[in-house]
Amino acid sequence: MIEIPESINLAKQLDETVRGKTIKSVCANHSPHSFAWYFGNPEKYNALLAGKTMGDSIGIGSMVEIGVEDSKILLNDGINIRYITDKDKIPEKHQLLIEFDDKSYIVCTVQMYGGMMAFKDGQNDNDYYYVAKKKPLPTTDEFSAEYFNSLMDDEAAKMSSKAFLATKQRIPGLGNGILQDILYNARIHPKTKMNTLSDKDYEALYLSIKSTIKEMIEGGGRDTEKDIFGRKGGYKTKLSKNTLGKICWECGSEIKKAAYLGGTIYFCENCQK
Repeated sequence: MIEIPESINLAKQLDETVRGKTIKSVCANHSPHSFAWYFGNPEKYNALLAGKTMGDSIGIGSMVEIGVEDSKILLNDGINIRYITDKDKIPEKHQLLIEFDDKSYIVCTVQMYGGMMAFKDGQNDNDYYYVAKKKPLPTTDEFSAEYFNSLMDDEAAKMSSKAFLATKQRIPGLGNGILQDILYNARIHPKTKMNTLSDKDYEALYLSIKSTIKEMIEGGGRDTEKDIFGRKGGYKTKLSKNTLGKICWECGSEIKKAAYLGGTIYFCENCQK
């Protein structure tokens, strides 16, 4: 799933490969999917985008936004984005296919769920999109200790650390994937209630958010996710499906997992009490 490290790196790759290219045609909803979402009628995407030039791509939380002259393409967190130069390698089933005039392609497929949206600038007023654009990324100076402290209110204080980080779009793009290493580096268990954290713990959590996400971005995304060329990210996750049952980097205990709040958590019982 696309989270902050992936959205930033995918946007960078798209800038390097398709910026300046002219769209020849667009095929949306070729293979209908129950949990593939579009803005408006996907059959109109070709008329909206064909003949226009690809502009800048930016990562916005768990989304990638691509400027296309007077329009936008927005790809959400559940989308696999691939850049293809060989037509024969286009998958039979896809939910969005963009062909460029040089016979290269961007093809998007849905994993479990995801949105692929095309719209004129200013048309999309979706709250999820608006909030993600408005709030500062942890990679920016605006995401200061003072700003992080402002996220704690009476409701948040009663939540677990996992719920605090990954719900209510407190930090857009910080989801159940990257929070595992963030909490591990801060030595906080995902089930720990926020109102039990000391000031030192809370500071450690803030610093871990900043440093862990920075490291993930610099590594090209996590090794549990893939880039537009189908390659795994270079950041080796400490807590993920890849490390389950292996030895903790710090103490030598076994990495374990549990079901919690509708998802899976990974943890070291010794380091994250």
